[in-house]
Amino acid sequence: MNNSQQEVELVRDVIATLIPHGEEFTLGRGEKVTITHRLGGNFTVMTLQGMYRIAAKDADALGETAESTIPNQQSRSDQPPADIEQIKENLKSVFDPEIPVNVVDLGLIYKVEIEKTDDRGRIVFVDLTLTAPGCGMGPVIADDVKNKILELPGIDDAEVDIVWDPPWSQDLISEEGKMELGLI
Repeated sequence: MNNSQQEVELVRDVIATLIPHGEEFTLGRGEKVTITHRLGGNFTVMTLQGMYRIAAKDADALGETAESTIPNQQSRSDQPPADIEQIKENLKSVFDPEIPVNVVDLGLIYKVEIEKTDDRGRIVFVDLTLTAPGCGMGPVIADDVKNKILELPGIDDAEVDIVWDPPWSQDLISEEGKMELGLI
């Protein structure tokens, strides 16, 4: 993961999400932004107006190439259905755009369950929390979690609920996460 800061000029208009409020804004072609993090394929950028998240699908606006992590449908059908450990491993590529630690190591994933249903197939249910109540990025992070789950073989749907009980604390961060943050 390359997180060295780099100033670039946007090569086209792009929809970006204001951090931490979660509101969408258009950043204009020619605007200078500083890429502060490249996390899970997405970009955190600073402008004179604040911090924004630019989705991986819009990497070209930054003059970057999007990471392709979605396996093609053919290779997915040749694989056994994903289990809970594989789901958690794939979720390690989802990040809170303000914190350079993935949602699993940050302790934001409280529950992952797989249920087989007759009408909807294999559904993954996830309880996700956030580091702070009222974080506007919650729906964005939840959507990232859902999309990462749906990339996996044998998963037909996913439901991600944002929960607040128990409240998140730094005690939930894994040892790897604490090392990344310099807490140990």
